[in-house]
Amino acid sequence: MEESYSIRQLCILSGYSKSKLHRIKDYWLNIEPEDGIDFSKCKYLIYDGTYFHKKGCFISLMDAVDQRLISNIYTKKEGYKNVYAWFSKLNKEGLTPLYITMDGERSVIRAINEVWPQSKIQRCLYHIQREGMRWLRTYPKTQAGRDLRHLLKTLCRISSLNERNEFIASYMAWFDQHRDFVLSLPRSEVAFKDLKRTMALIYNALPDMFHYLSDENIPKTTNVLESFYSRLKADYRKHRGLTEKHKRSYLKWYCYLKN
Repeated sequence: MEESYSIRQLCILSGYSKSKLHRIKDYWLNIEPEDGIDFSKCKYLIYDGTYFHKKGCFISLMDAVDQRLISNIYTKKEGYKNVYAWFSKLNKEGLTPLYITMDGERSVIRAINEVWPQSKIQRCLYHIQREGMRWLRTYPKTQAGRDLRHLLKTLCRISSLNERNEFIASYMAWFDQHRDFVLSLPRSEVAFKDLKRTMALIYNALPDMFHYLSDENIPKTTNVLESFYSRLKADYRKHRGLTEKHKRSYLKWYCYLKN
């Protein structure tokens, strides 16, 4: 899996025939690993999903403390129906998280609130920053856009309550200064749509942006899981051509072995 050997090279290294190597591969890909994880000990989680060429979505929960993947599913798309069933199953198996760091996918947040009403969401600061700056564009045409983009650049660097208070105060000052200007813009203008989207993003996320400041076990971003996905996809590309069933099994074995 790591060295990208061809079947021919593996035959030489192992002394096995091609047919035997295929039988070994099929044997392991026809079964799935059993982690035996004690879900009751997993209180701080990271949630994220990644798509494989829009043909399927691989969604995982990672223990934020030891960075182990504790569960995952492969489904057609990320949505309430799929994750609710998954979360309900994990809940019955003893998973009761205190905090879950994730992006702002509303259908997933709804499922979390219904399955684990005691859990709190920590919104991923990097997702907020990236999404807001994407909407505001690299070179905003308005001063309001430029000021808000500059403010968003500071978000991921906040590491204390004072810095949090400064960020909130700065945003409220920006809002008071530019609110009338934004409302005066024609609704069809790109600048209005960009600013409105970014304002709504910050407004909705603000209550769940800074839980990490009160508990060092809460990650403020999902970056560690996204980094894992980058490595997973790079390694998966070495094994292109797997059937859909074997692809799902490969992903589970990959997570199991990396744990």
